[in-house]
Amino acid sequence: MSEYPESPSAARRPMILTAILALVLTGCTGAPPAPEQSSAAVVRYKTDLEDFSRNLLDLGAGAVLIEARINGDVWSHAVGVRSVGSPDPAEVTDPTHIASVTKSMVAVSVLKLVEEGLVQFKDPVAKHLPEFDSLVKPPGPVTVEHLLRHESGLPSYEQALYTSRPMRQALTQSISPAEGLALATTMPWVLAPGSGSDYSNSNHLVLGLLLERLRGQPVAEILRNEVFEPLGMVSTHLMSTGTVPPTMVHGHVVVDGERLDSAYFGGMMGNAAGGVVSTVADVNTFYAALLGGQLLKPATVREMQQAPFGFFGMGLMRWVDVCGGFYYGHGGEGAGYRTMALNSADGARQVTIAITHPPESWDPADFDPVNPFGGEALMRAARTALDLSC
Repeated sequence: MSEYPESPSAARRPMILTAILALVLTGCTGAPPAPEQSSAAVVRYKTDLEDFSRNLLDLGAGAVLIEARINGDVWSHAVGVRSVGSPDPAEVTDPTHIASVTKSMVAVSVLKLVEEGLVQFKDPVAKHLPEFDSLVKPPGPVTVEHLLRHESGLPSYEQALYTSRPMRQALTQSISPAEGLALATTMPWVLAPGSGSDYSNSNHLVLGLLLERLRGQPVAEILRNEVFEPLGMVSTHLMSTGTVPPTMVHGHVVVDGERLDSAYFGGMMGNAAGGVVSTVADVNTFYAALLGGQLLKPATVREMQQAPFGFFGMGLMRWVDVCGGFYYGHGGEGAGYRTMALNSADGARQVTIAITHPPESWDPADFDPVNPFGGEALMRAARTALDLSC
């Protein structure tokens, strides 16, 4: 959420991660074995993640970056190169696109508005954005909470984006939130607001507009002032015009038979649904601070973690934790990039994995649901590591 404008897979029903979550939460894979609690388990999770990264590299991944913070132990690992054909080795400190992990960060800033009394969860969006109803024509009132939990039913805009213009243009040209929402209105609403959950990037386009309206600043400045700078996340920013960070890992996609460098595609400039560039360490720092109560009040974090329809909290996804309760975090899928951040409820056990995958077609007709570089593979690797570390 994904994400970069979403991949073709997400455009068909915005997140493969929805299916992953259903599989995990319903227990279709069977109960996991009791976790090991020994030094051997520590060695095993590190070995498993190293093997996972080398396997992806053998299959053609450009780079794999991992940082785990487990019960006070910090371990990191990087393999591959910064860009296909480059001799420069990838470093674990290299910035990468985190795509829809952005949503957790934007949700924090929206929830700060709630804590300050400027917004209420049950407020109709049109109370703060009077143009909202006329722009998207919802079948019923859409609230701020609906947007945060993906319960609005507002279609995800990228399917219309990819079919309304050439793929190269869709990926490389900037698109404003209003333009994205106008594209969303060309598709039927997915569900009545509040009647269920369906992942949509359009929700966070609206939340970005809400933030800018009430704060009087661009989303990039809001995130920098409220999240990144207070936590010392010096390698994190919301994409904007400018030069690519010199140590950034570069993803690639294939469009019309040509390989394109996707490091700074225009489609994600300022995008509140998936435009943040960060490092695996900064992502772990963010979630540790969030779950530890440094960014929001404990009661707000608990509300954020609630998922009435099973999968989506407020800017968070959740998975069953074999050690008890749930893991929280988010996945991200962008053009040339994948990210998965998984955290225990108290933030004491964390794994973030980021990869650049082999150049692949971004044409929906070429979508292959069986993908060793997809979100499911990253989720399973991260979850296996944390399951060993109770």
